[in-house]
Amino acid sequence: MNTENVVNHLRILWRTDKVIADIRLRHLLASLGMRALAALIAVFGLMMFELAAYFWLVQIWSAITAAVILGAVDVAIAAILFALASRSPSGRELELANDIHGASIEALQLEARAFQSQVTGVMSHPLDAALPHLMVPLISIIVKSLRRHTSDSTSHT
Repeated sequence: MNTENVVNHLRILWRTDKVIADIRLRHLLASLGMRALAALIAVFGLMMFELAAYFWLVQIWSAITAAVILGAVDVAIAAILFALASRSPSGRELELANDIHGASIEALQLEARAFQSQVTGVMSHPLDAALPHLMVPLISIIVKSLRRHTSDSTSHT
């Protein structure tokens, strides 16, 4: 087991986790902004259109029928806007970051297995034999603490 490789893989894992979180945050903010803008435009535009359409429809049908027609049109427009806002991005960047993340996890597991095979032949004490089996969970704990540290630092900024 080469400690430089393990440190390098952990750095790559940490960086890709940061990139993945950044991409997801940008997508979430863009979607939220689009939904807020759509709602604002819908409120002002529909108020004017509905007022004009109501006065026009009242001349043709009763006031109740005019209100029902306008309500149905409002619901249809809102459904279309929410469907457009919830479309997912192409995700090419996110796919690449997930691939690099998976490769670094595989490399860390490979390093842990190599360390386990080296240590198993050398160790004779039963407690020492358990150490290689604890390496993979230990690495996952380190990765989780790095993620938590990254999320804490981004929330402070």
